Amino acid sequence: MKVALDATPLTETTGGIRRYTIELANALHRCFPQDEYLLVSDQSYQHPRCAGVRCAQGRAKRWWLYGLPRFLAHERVDVFHGTDFAVPYWPARPAVMTIHDLSPWRTGASSRVRRRTPWLLRFGLATMVITPTEAVRQEVIEHFRLPPEEVAAIPLAAAEHFRPIDAPPPDKPYFLFAGSDNARKNAAVVRQAWQELRRRGHDVGFRSLGGLPEQDLPPLFSQAAAVLYPSLYEGFGLPVVEAMQCGGIVIASRDAAISEVASGACLQCDARDVRQWVHAMEAALTDTPLSERLKCQAIARARNFSWERTAGLTRAVYAKALRRFHG
Repeated sequence: MKVALDATPLTETTGGIRRYTIELANALHRCFPQDEYLLVSDQSYQHPRCAGVRCAQGRAKRWWLYGLPRFLAHERVDVFHGTDFAVPYWPARPAVMTIHDLSPWRTGASSRVRRRTPWLLRFGLATMVITPTEAVRQEVIEHFRLPPEEVAAIPLAAAEHFRPIDAPPPDKPYFLFAGSDNARKNAAVVRQAWQELRRRGHDVGFRSLGGLPEQDLPPLFSQAAAVLYPSLYEGFGLPVVEAMQCGGIVIASRDAAISEVASGACLQCDARDVRQWVHAMEAALTDTPLSERLKCQAIARARNFSWERTAGLTRAVYAKALRRFHG
């Protein structure tokens, strides 16, 4: 089987969809060496370290309508995987689309995705759809009125370099906010909770991941008093798994996808309830038995996720797309 994956997410320097694309391509190549995998986009992107995965760049106007279908035909690609809400506008071969969440429709972000994706699905241009959680799978089926058998939930995973790091403890404890400035990530509630803890006399810092390189994250996850993830809405919550794989204590919102991913291995609070966050953060600081138990549960839960598993489930979707398209 020859599979082309959309490399457009690699035009970004950070982000979950970039990591998804790179890690999936690498895992597919490792697990299925009999196949051929290539990354392709019409935009310039930094080629990742994908041993055995060929990177290509197309040059054509109206890429999704003409350029990409021509490229796929020339390369004799069997299946195209749109890793970020899009597939070619011409149904010449099976196409799999990953829908990471419904945030474009919930928050009004990503206007191009909001306009384009519904009609790609309506006209059957995506043979199969992948979502990162069952929670999002159910949302996608209901929102776009898709047959359940055409939508598969396949979890993401943390990269191998996310692991517990042995290092001297920090000068003072700190909470690590694992989110961006996006309003959906809900940083304000945990900042308020931290400020309340400071008023109560706890000498504890507050750090934000910001745009830090991936290699800097494992020590921060490992040494934090707790990793905070108060997101109002998520499709998966990759930082939760990354932090848990590092043995980090995670305090997260009760979002449906996060709850599915964490499965009881972290503390959870109502996203907007500052008092709950204060209570949970104070417990992470002061309750040593609770902290040790959460660390063990986090590592155990993280073992349920791997890119090899993700690759195997994704490869099965490619095979199903081929059967449906030609059958």
